[in-house]
Amino acid sequence: MSATHHRNLRDGRSVWQTRPMRALPETVLHRDITVDALVVGAGISGAITADLLSEIGLAVAIVDRRGPLKGSTPASTALLQYELDTPLTLLSKRIGQTRAERVWRRSKLALDALRERVQHLNIDADCTGHGSLYLEGDVLNEGGLRAEAEARRNAGFETSFLTPSAVKETYGIGRRAGLFGYGNLSADPRRLAAGFLGAALARGARIYAPVDVLAVEASRSFVLASTDAGPTIRASSVVFATGYELPKGVPRSDHKVASTWVIVTKPQPRRLWPGHSFIWEASSPYLYLRTGPKGSIICGGEDEEFSDAETRIAATPAKVSALERKLGHLLPQVKASAIGHWSGAFGISRTGTPSIGPVPSLPNCYAVLGYGGNGITFSMMAAQLLRTAIGGKHDPDAALFSFRRSW
Repeated sequence: MSATHHRNLRDGRSVWQTRPMRALPETVLHRDITVDALVVGAGISGAITADLLSEIGLAVAIVDRRGPLKGSTPASTALLQYELDTPLTLLSKRIGQTRAERVWRRSKLALDALRERVQHLNIDADCTGHGSLYLEGDVLNEGGLRAEAEARRNAGFETSFLTPSAVKETYGIGRRAGLFGYGNLSADPRRLAAGFLGAALARGARIYAPVDVLAVEASRSFVLASTDAGPTIRASSVVFATGYELPKGVPRSDHKVASTWVIVTKPQPRRLWPGHSFIWEASSPYLYLRTGPKGSIICGGEDEEFSDAETRIAATPAKVSALERKLGHLLPQVKASAIGHWSGAFGISRTGTPSIGPVPSLPNCYAVLGYGGNGITFSMMAAQLLRTAIGGKHDPDAALFSFRRSW
């Protein structure tokens, strides 16, 4: 038994895993320990959470049943955007304009904070600024993109509407209008998470691995976590940052775990599009692409609403061919053949927004379901919200992402 649902989170070898990286120090859990905060999960969400909690003076322990950075983080394509999967106009229809604008603004603040935090900690993760080209598709046509541009400007976001002719002239993409956004970020997700874990370790946090939390006994005073290693961990607060391995007892009616596929091409810096912006579509599912190491192209999509690893692996050859075909059709000037590919689990929610905060019926326990295409941006948002909550303060946006929200 385990306190979380176990999954095979990824298959294949991502481009980030081909790059050597110094191992993070792990400690064997050989006795009972007491800490201020226990973070379950040593991926990107757990890493940023551990960094922010340790910075406010808390004694932090991090546990992971695999080890640090061995879950879904290496499968991320790390298109760090503030734009949500759900367009602002559509999200406004679902949850109201005021709430939708607040969600989008908080996403932008989280991305800005992530960029600033990386600079402050001097994390070397190949972080680079990018614009974002959002192409018309079956979710928003040209008229829908015009309305979306107006809604974003009215909410304070700088964006530019591009006619099909402008998109064709600049990017060589035919017969599709687009929105151009600013201020996004790309990174090596593995090195990014390692940088945040390193910052927490430097303040005295410890990583215990491999350690699986089997159960938690939560009270108003403390939480007692039993582990497969034998010893227990007593903590004032517990944060489940286990990604797509959902903690048992956490409401999940609004969340699903799905599968996505990614290819990487050979380096071709002379064939890349101007500005190396992110490119993605107002479609469901959508194609997404960014530039990668040495001028390669990382292209993902073909999402399916299942999480079974065997089914995902069986579908991979057809999905790789589909991604090659779609990339070549979108950008005829590039070499679309894959020299590598991988697949993985990812989370989706009805509104494209995450769920973050206290777990109902489990006092002093918190969970991060950073589901949607903004996973790493949501990781920073979650860490900020939980730092405030665990620190005994109030964040005015907390209710927008609560497990108890009514929409």
